[in-house]
Amino acid sequence: MRVCVIGTGYVGLVTGACLAHIGHDVICVDNNEEKVKLMKAGQSPIFEPGLSEIMQAAIQAGRIEFTTDLGAGVSHGEILFIAVGTPPLPTGESDTRYVEAVARGIGAHLNGGYKVIVNKSTVPIGSGDWVRMIVLDGIAERQKTLVPVGGGRAQENLPEITAEFDVISNPEFLREGSAVYDTFNPDRIVLGGNSPRAIAMMQELYAPIIERRYAEDKSLPPVPVLVTDLSSAEMIKYAANAFLATKISFINEVANICDRVGADVTQVAKGIGLDSRIGNKFLNAGIGWGGSCFPKDIAALIHTADDYGYEAQLLKSAVSVNQRQRLIAVEKLQHALKILKGKTIGLLGLTFKPDTDDMRDAPALTLIEHLNRLGAKVKAYDPIVSQSGLRDGLTGVLVETDPERLADGCDALVLVTEWQQFQNLDYPQMAKLMNHAVIVDGRNFLDPEKMVRAGFQYIGVGR
Repeated sequence: MRVCVIGTGYVGLVTGACLAHIGHDVICVDNNEEKVKLMKAGQSPIFEPGLSEIMQAAIQAGRIEFTTDLGAGVSHGEILFIAVGTPPLPTGESDTRYVEAVARGIGAHLNGGYKVIVNKSTVPIGSGDWVRMIVLDGIAERQKTLVPVGGGRAQENLPEITAEFDVISNPEFLREGSAVYDTFNPDRIVLGGNSPRAIAMMQELYAPIIERRYAEDKSLPPVPVLVTDLSSAEMIKYAANAFLATKISFINEVANICDRVGADVTQVAKGIGLDSRIGNKFLNAGIGWGGSCFPKDIAALIHTADDYGYEAQLLKSAVSVNQRQRLIAVEKLQHALKILKGKTIGLLGLTFKPDTDDMRDAPALTLIEHLNRLGAKVKAYDPIVSQSGLRDGLTGVLVETDPERLADGCDALVLVTEWQQFQNLDYPQMAKLMNHAVIVDGRNFLDPEKMVRAGFQYIGVGR
């Protein structure tokens, strides 16, 4: 099938590359010329395991192109994905101006031929009908440009722009760091809309994935496809992320109680996770969640509830617990070192999670800010950030190039991001380089006994 993906962030680029990989003819559109030039050369502008390889293979096979020309993309695609960003505004609501601009642009280029317009961006509930209205506005504005200036034919005799389309909501459930894997091995595919024709085209588009032709385990039954109305599909995305964020805040709350009563939250989490009604995922206590999805999606859902006269108290509490949790590491440092002024603290990890270069709303940024305020010198090492120019935008922290340089002269380390590489660092050597061999394991990721044997005073969360 012919596909156009508008916006090449995490969602758009992964979607476009993966659809090309399974055999579709894809054009990806972005208004950033430098970014398009980079992608044309087969280079991914984001770090995502496996993405560069499938991009390059799709380019060589002639199944994917990159352009700044929206008109060319709209003309090419039977299915048009809107995958631009919807960043949070200070009020908590989503900034939908980019979605609006794309929808209006699609309307300005539609003319003949049936199209399915897909909201892949995480958009406020009710956006499906809103996008349809904006597309129609774009068509109407283009129609007006056909009116001759200074006489000529009467407007009613002008050729009318014809455009037949339907809007579908198809929320993404990709995890940064495993987005390619998640695309080929989804738990479910959600399609929201009321057009049987559009739903059928989306099912045809995803057929290779639904049938698990590209799955890690091809023996599994077909991927469940849930067909809903537009608003329900949009709500599913928000509700899923809000629930996962709340689950993390819950186990962090339990961890804080465990710290006070002498229980071990890792054992508690294992015990409750064996209950099939609860499950063991997202029960890892630590210093809280961050990134681009959880914070903005839960804020948007709270804002939507407020708009409709409902106070989402549970969701607000989940946010409050998470904000407080980020400072747990600072409190533990104060308990171990007393005064932090004049001390040097090293952070192991900067990104909000492993296997990504994304630092949006990363807990590390909160730690840097508060440690600076308390007069501490902050150093950091991150497998991705330390090897890239991303550190140029960081303030209040010295980014080191290897773990030993990080440890040298530190009074304590804080494990912030659970990069797999951090399991196998030379901790005995790092302990020798430190002023005080203290480590706060902000993710309960390391083996306490191993760290003690390496010479560290080990401090976990809820342990």
